[in-house]
Amino acid sequence: MLKLNPKFDLHGDVVCDILRKEASVCRLKEYSEAVDTCILNIERDGCILYSWKGATGTTRIGKYDSNTKQNKLLYTFDKQVCVSSCSLNKEETLLAVSLAQNTRGEERLKPISKCLTLLIEIHPINNTKVLKAVDCRVKVQFLHSETDRRSVLESHLLLLTEDGYADLYHVLLTRHEGYRVVMANPERLSKTAERIVEDFCWVQWDGHTQRVYYLTHNDKFMMRCVQFYPNYNCETVLELPLELPANLFHTVKFVNLGFDHYHMARPEQELVRFEVFTDKIGSMCVCYSQPLEDKHELIYTVVLVHKDCRKTFRVSLGSDQSPQKAACLHPLFIPIGYHILVYLQDNFLHCINTRQQEMLCHSLFLSGVDVDLGLQCQSANITVLHAEEESSLSLLDLASGRIHTAEINPAFLLQLLRSDTPRCPSSKADPQRLAALHWLLVYMGNDPNLELKIIEWLCDNVYAFESFDQIQEFILASLYRISYEKSLSLDKVMPYSSVLDKKTQLSSIALQQCPCRVTVMLFVHVQARSLQGFWAELQWNTERTKYLDAVPNPRYRTSHIQADWDKLSSERRQSSHMNHIEENTKKVLSMVDTWCLDKKLVPLFQEEDHQQRALIGLTVDKLREHLNRHLPRLGKKKIDSLVVNYVAKLVAKVKKFLILGAGRKDP
Repeated sequence: MLKLNPKFDLHGDVVCDILRKEASVCRLKEYSEAVDTCILNIERDGCILYSWKGATGTTRIGKYDSNTKQNKLLYTFDKQVCVSSCSLNKEETLLAVSLAQNTRGEERLKPISKCLTLLIEIHPINNTKVLKAVDCRVKVQFLHSETDRRSVLESHLLLLTEDGYADLYHVLLTRHEGYRVVMANPERLSKTAERIVEDFCWVQWDGHTQRVYYLTHNDKFMMRCVQFYPNYNCETVLELPLELPANLFHTVKFVNLGFDHYHMARPEQELVRFEVFTDKIGSMCVCYSQPLEDKHELIYTVVLVHKDCRKTFRVSLGSDQSPQKAACLHPLFIPIGYHILVYLQDNFLHCINTRQQEMLCHSLFLSGVDVDLGLQCQSANITVLHAEEESSLSLLDLASGRIHTAEINPAFLLQLLRSDTPRCPSSKADPQRLAALHWLLVYMGNDPNLELKIIEWLCDNVYAFESFDQIQEFILASLYRISYEKSLSLDKVMPYSSVLDKKTQLSSIALQQCPCRVTVMLFVHVQARSLQGFWAELQWNTERTKYLDAVPNPRYRTSHIQADWDKLSSERRQSSHMNHIEENTKKVLSMVDTWCLDKKLVPLFQEEDHQQRALIGLTVDKLREHLNRHLPRLGKKKIDSLVVNYVAKLVAKVKKFLILGAGRKDP
């Protein structure tokens, strides 16, 4: 289902270069020994930190620059060590390293700590400062501000420990001998430490947005988020109570904080996937699976914070699961577009629509031979690299050290549209077709060749389905693409599907495939002092959701204009209202004409048709009024532009569909 494009290969991009360096050190023509390379971290700018153990009995740390495709040696330890976590400051002057120390064999009687955390000056002097020596593992991460200053005399380092607390070190730098930048008063580093988080059982670092999400558990679970700002100040901006099983985490679980060869939970204990995904226009999804009680059934939950609801799904896994295999059944959550993909290898693939959650038939549930995601590895080895600011995502295969960019394969969705699969009766295939059609048109609808293939399918199947009107779905989904990237709050007020107005069995069919329980939350607390960016959008979306849930029929429907249309049709003479309607029409038709200047298409109106012109102008007027009433925050100028664009696209889509449909021999 996914289309994967190679982005990084540890062997091809790094190991081959390391082998050349090792051959040079050993004065060999070719070095063929294993170098034991491991990915340690991926920083905000995309640089990949890695370590390797070479022939000289040392451990080295290097950096791969994803922009220049070049490797750079950062630091060399004079003996072989086990690096469990690593981070590089933006100026590349400081390296934070966490070492897992050997506590076995002859050293077991010595008072040695399990983890040693170091701060190293990698340029120019190589001073080393011990930050922590503790009996729990520590994850290190430098904050990366977006500042454009060339000379920065401070760095800020986040330390998160397996004991469940997080400290922030403020490292002051100074110029030495005019040009060398070194640590100022390294002996006082411990006094700069600031306790940021206390007593967490799960933590996730989002490097692109500079946020820490974490869970605490006293009487109940509470998820909070700490936002770090460009000036390195931070504050808790979100509190979200969650109803989770009490035994969800036996030990602290780290997410996206370096890439170990081992997990944070003990091997004999079940691993739980719990992840947070956000989008810049103000959506937040909290995804988690629950420990299996019944080995033949999987339960997982997606909390749609922006929609103020929680959806819990139950999926039957069949009776052929062995106890050993069933104990490891935790799904992989992948955000792509406005869907969350829930993938359980060899079992099912569930694509959950996180924006139009009212009806399950707009989500996609696949099982059997359709489950193949296109990944050539075990899902347990996959880490999702998701950036809120970017439309694409990447998948890291920890076993092979490969990174792929991932996108939905349109050929797979087209196959779902066209297939009359014998294993699935037509009525049960309709929800799949409906979800695939919307995904193609909304998320991938900027491809004219793809749109033409969809229209051809529509023309061949005009009367094939009773459960939904394909032509209406084509038009509404195509138009929804205009608004879905503008504001998340538009989801509840703009037309989306004809199924919402029909008495259909599609949702009940989808529910049989994947039973779902929906719970309204009503307890999100966004608490930043001065809301801006994502947090302002999230708060607005949650407030609008509660408001629109209380409003009868908030979604715009064409029936809204019926009374005004009857009144307008009865007017005999020109009036100021008619002039206003005509001005709306002129705006729309001028855009349609502009779009079609380079295409030899027949005019929309073969002759002057005052009724059609009036209907177009009235549609603009009523839709503008509807949005101004429910979403005043968008502003009149933005709403006016959106509405005119929307109606112009409506006219153009109808025109294009009629022309292409009429041009086929067998419409």
